[in-house]
Amino acid sequence: MALRAARTLLRASAPRIATGAARGLAPAPLWRAQPAMAAVAATRSYISVVKYTRDDVLEKLDAYRAEVFSTNWADYLNLVYNGPFWECEFEKLTGIVQPYLHEPEVGEKWAEVQELMDVLYQCEDVRDHLNELAELCTRASGFMGTGYAAEEKVENMDEHANLCAEAYDSLLAKHPNFKPKIEQTVGHGLAVLRQKHKFKWGSMHRYFF
Repeated sequence: MALRAARTLLRASAPRIATGAARGLAPAPLWRAQPAMAAVAATRSYISVVKYTRDDVLEKLDAYRAEVFSTNWADYLNLVYNGPFWECEFEKLTGIVQPYLHEPEVGEKWAEVQELMDVLYQCEDVRDHLNELAELCTRASGFMGTGYAAEEKVENMDEHANLCAEAYDSLLAKHPNFKPKIEQTVGHGLAVLRQKHKFKWGSMHRYFF
């Protein structure tokens, strides 16, 4: 049936093609060539629908830095709640700052914001580890420090404490402009751990040890 239908269709179309050729007309092409896309000689590295002026970008950078810097980095719950919003805003700033990144003032402020977030993440990681070590020390002392139902002690506590102290000194050396925030998180965390496990670090005298 399919072969017979194909033959019938071929016979019906044959006279039309012959008639068109007899008149000197070229048969209609079965496909049409799509217009070629224009070659892009030079592409823009940044495209945005929303436009921000230079003053708008500087204002947003100052507001972002002030908000993150002024918060309490030692409050882990505050970081958990606000961290995702800060990351979303930081991603937005990464886009809107690009057109003005070549300017010295904007580039300097953007570098400060990037350093701010780098220090925040490093301090948060070290402080979380210090909190975990302090919690393990508390559990190892038993119920209310009586030794009842005590859990196992961390055998290499000295090694952990020394590594955290080294991270503290390294942060102060690399980021001296953020010393208050480093003291607020890592320095205070070392002081809390020092109350549960005796060890030494460079600025322990700041906490009367």
